[in-house]
Amino acid sequence: MKVAILVSPKDFKDESLSNLKLMLDKWGVVSVLTSYSTHELVGYHGAVYNADINAAKIVPDDFDAIILIDGKGVDEYKLYDFRQLLDMIKLFSDRKKIIAAIGNSMKIVARANIIANVKIATPKDEDTKRLVILYHGAPSKEELEFDRNILTLSNNDKILDFSDLLLKKLGAK
Repeated sequence: MKVAILVSPKDFKDESLSNLKLMLDKWGVVSVLTSYSTHELVGYHGAVYNADINAAKIVPDDFDAIILIDGKGVDEYKLYDFRQLLDMIKLFSDRKKIIAAIGNSMKIVARANIIANVKIATPKDEDTKRLVILYHGAPSKEELEFDRNILTLSNNDKILDFSDLLLKKLGAK
């Protein structure tokens, strides 16, 4: 099993990424870190990573899932406006691959226009909530939601539950 993990070049939530990678590694799932930067990727709390591959080179057929990490960088870089990324997310959806989004990275999934009538974990911020509704997503009252092939998490404190559900849906557990 192999998943792509997309982070913004700066200000992604380090704790989301580190906890997720820890769980994936524990269950033998290969994780490939990707971004649109060729420089070091720096998390909100200072963790530094290097991308394994540029996001422009991600081919959905090579992966079982894509995971979108939250953080201020999603908004700072306006990742939800980047057409190439939205098209890639749409390809993952068309191929019935798992698309997992944490927190404000749900904006990317919404803007890819793949959430019509899909239950989405209750977004915390008004901007994300607005986009989910605008793109006909169905905000649920739950903090963790899996509907069709889309996994969403609104409460970062539940990252281990998110990882656990992701592993089950991938068939790793």
